[in-house]
Amino acid sequence: MDRPFSDRFASPTLDPSVWRPHYLPAWSSRAATAASYRLGSTGLVLDVPVDHPLWCPGDHDPPLRVSGIQSGSWSGPVGSPYGQQRYRPGLVVREEQPRFEGWLPRSGRVAITAGMSLSPRSMAALWLSGVEDDPEQLQCGELCVFEVFGRSLGPGTDPSAEVGVGIKPFRDPALVDDFAAPRVPIDVSELHTYAVDWDAHEAVFTIDGAVVRRCARPPTYPMQLMLAVFDFPEWSTGEDDDLVPTLTVREISGEPGPT
Repeated sequence: MDRPFSDRFASPTLDPSVWRPHYLPAWSSRAATAASYRLGSTGLVLDVPVDHPLWCPGDHDPPLRVSGIQSGSWSGPVGSPYGQQRYRPGLVVREEQPRFEGWLPRSGRVAITAGMSLSPRSMAALWLSGVEDDPEQLQCGELCVFEVFGRSLGPGTDPSAEVGVGIKPFRDPALVDDFAAPRVPIDVSELHTYAVDWDAHEAVFTIDGAVVRRCARPPTYPMQLMLAVFDFPEWSTGEDDDLVPTLTVREISGEPGPT
């Protein structure tokens, strides 16, 4: 959708015209992939409570728990291979998803102001993913606006984080893998603005307005926003099962590129 967009999450509920509070439900179900979240004076808070279920248990490796929202969704019928972000060969749809087009930018700018509380077993991210609704086109690439693993954080006396940004082609043969996680001297628990500005020639990734990476020839097909916080139980130290990772979002905004 080539239109300006802004959400400060000031309403008592998520805007149903923009968001679905699930994480890739076609491979599971909407009920089993429902996000844990709340809205309040700080904006949107996504978290992974200690009793949150595994996502696609027994099938996804490594095991993970996730709370996420996405600005688009669709799938083919049950038993078909047609869905988004297929994570292994042979995957088939378990619950058909109706077509939903909340906000699907093709180029321009996407920015998020967010803070996160992570342990070494958790991660938070915002990425743009190709809607992938044409099996012949393979428009499944990603633009990662930020990807932060708790185990990449620097010590509290000298806060820093490896912030993953760039292009992930997945199965799109037109794209080149161009992803890296430079270490940035920021405290990710505080609010920072992570952004990408892109067109057919270049994607420019920034944090608080400072350029951290440039990537050539990004995708310019319709892409949905994927925002999520993850917990990986296998990374447990044995004394961290009570920890609840959170991702707090003050605002997400975007501007379309020239047509």
